[in-house]
Amino acid sequence: MKVKITDIEFHLPEKIVTNNDLHEENPDWDMKNVEVKSGVVQRHIAAEDETAFDLAAKAADKLFSTGKHDKHEVDAIIFCTQSPDYIMPSNAFLLHEYLDLKDEVLAFDFNLACSGYVYGLTIARSLILSGTAKNILFATGDTYSKYINKRDRSTRVLFGDGAAVSLLTASSADEGIIDVMLATSGKHHQKFYVPAGGCRLPFSTETAMEEKDLSNNVRSKNDIYMDGMGVWSFIQSTVPKQIRALLKRNSLGVDDIDHYVFHQASKLTLDSLVKALRLNPDKVYVDLADTGNLVSTSIPVALKKALIAGEISHGSTILISGFGVGLSWGSMLIKL
Repeated sequence: MKVKITDIEFHLPEKIVTNNDLHEENPDWDMKNVEVKSGVVQRHIAAEDETAFDLAAKAADKLFSTGKHDKHEVDAIIFCTQSPDYIMPSNAFLLHEYLDLKDEVLAFDFNLACSGYVYGLTIARSLILSGTAKNILFATGDTYSKYINKRDRSTRVLFGDGAAVSLLTASSADEGIIDVMLATSGKHHQKFYVPAGGCRLPFSTETAMEEKDLSNNVRSKNDIYMDGMGVWSFIQSTVPKQIRALLKRNSLGVDDIDHYVFHQASKLTLDSLVKALRLNPDKVYVDLADTGNLVSTSIPVALKKALIAGEISHGSTILISGFGVGLSWGSMLIKL
């Protein structure tokens, strides 16, 4: 028995911020150069009163409005987010209430970013194979824009907001999750984090004080800090090794994979992975221009868009890989 992704839906906020918008607001930002390196032309940004839960709820509405799936058969909800509505309870409980599901449903959140989709699929797979659940609704959603200083070019140009929901079930057919590898480097956690706001360093007037770095990016300890080149270098040194190891363990070469769907970090990152692994660029799906980096939601959105466009077909062997905050990284073989 395997575990398969039965369906995916996503929702993005209505508000769109283009590169022209950012240039008008910050005339000294070289958005042409940013666009070349990032691959991002515009990004969807949540409204002030719009949360990751709100976005995920709308994605769930799309999923169940098709009539193909019965929400009352869901017996587990997993929600991956780093921007929950509340410190407690989890967003998964809010989604359970919103969908008006039965009580016999396990529900929880987990805190992870760009590798979150791969980690979440792994958790869902384990729950189904153990017999703990049969039909899992796996939500990913974040509103990173609420953690980004508007004068921090290094993060503001990259990230967009959004949410996706994936329905996972068991399958006896030759489809589903084949194999996975996960990894962590906690010693590098300060390369990508929000210093303040937790119990270690609560928000205060001191943590809200803004500072300018050597690249003229402005942020406070309340905002996301990302060592962009440090994270990129780390990805370069770890992700290709993991992917090669996963392929070798399954007696596969890079050319045996029909499609690669990486976390949509940036064009620079995707191009470097293509080069390092010597991949055929036509096999690597890129979905950055209209959405930017959607954190844990980038892979499911890319998968859904590729399916809609006919660039990926059912029966294809796909390798997905996510990498980022933690630092963490994970790669998975799937037959859709």
